[in-house]
This record gives sequence, C-alpha cells and structure tokens, in this order.
Amino acid sequence: MRGRLRIVGGAWRGRRLRVPSGPDIRPTSDFLREALFDILADRVEGADVLDLYAGTGALALEALSRGAATATLVEVNPACLRAARENAAALGCETRCRFLQMGGRAAVVRLGRQGRRFHLILADPPYGSDLAEATLRAVARYEVLLPGGFLVLEVSSRAALPERLSPLVETARRRHGGSALCFYTAEAPEGQTA
Repeated sequence: MRGRLRIVGGAWRGRRLRVPSGPDIRPTSDFLREALFDILADRVEGADVLDLYAGTGALALEALSRGAATATLVEVNPACLRAARENAAALGCETRCRFLQMGGRAAVVRLGRQGRRFHLILADPPYGSDLAEATLRAVARYEVLLPGGFLVLEVSSRAALPERLSPLVETARRRHGGSALCFYTAEAPEGQTA
C-alpha cells in the first residue's frame, strides 16, 4: 500500500484509508473531499450513493461517515476494489456497501436497466479521458439519478462539459487547483415535483 487518506468528517472523522500503489491511482485529496461534502451538506443524510470510478472508496466511505444510507462502489481495477472492500470492512460498514468490478459507464447502463436510482452519484473518472462526458450522457440516458438528486463529477479544471443534458442541469462548478467539481441536478419530469 502506497499512501493513506483519511475520512475528513462525520462519524469516522480521522480514520485512515488504505491506498494501493500504482501509476494510475489518483485518489481525491482530503482537501477536495472536504470541499465537496461541505457543499453537499445535509443532502448526504439518508442518501443512496453511487460512487463511479471509486478507486479506494474514499468518496463513498466519506458519504457513509456523514450519514448516507447505502453506497454502491464501482471500480474496474481489482487492486483498488480490494482496497475499497478492506477500507469498508475496517470501518465496519461493508453491509451498507455493494461492490461492482466494472467500468463506470457500463455500471450506469446495468443499474439503469435494473431500475436502480440514487440520490447522489459521485464520479471521479481518469483525467484526460472522455469518460466524464460519457458518464454524464449515460446518467442522463439511463435516469439512475432521482429527480432532485445530485451528480458530482470530478474532472480536470480544463475539462469542458455540457451545462445541460436533459434531465441533468449543471448547477455549480467549483475549481480547486487543477481539479474541478461539476454539480448537476436531475430535474423532475414536467408535471412532477422533486
């Protein structure tokens, strides 16, 4: 294991997370996770969370620490997914987690076809790939985000993403160094309220 992250808030604040070594491992920093969850605030409590490109599970576990009900962690890299499982076990929350070893976009398609819906989707695809926009399009098409829910994409601060992709609308973009957090909400279908 290369480094360590920590849970920055909630019930498990200060608890350490394992991070495997590897050139393609880029976990969300403690600082950026704290900024993200400060913005989300009380929207996390009781939420069903989908963590795409989950890596070591830091985002999903942070959400669970702050009161999320469940988390589905999706990661294609077996070493990272193993670390995510170990981190969940160390925190005693593995029964609130579901782990899927597959790509993020493929998981959205599968979960959408199964009728699964989430209050909060967190996605941290590899920088420099087209996966951020592909994920955004899949979430819009397969409607895995509940109306009024939030999709947060962590991307390079230079990334250009659509501001609207029905039913998703970008509500905020926060830049932090070389990263940006893009917040989308799912609008309720006409005639319905979120």
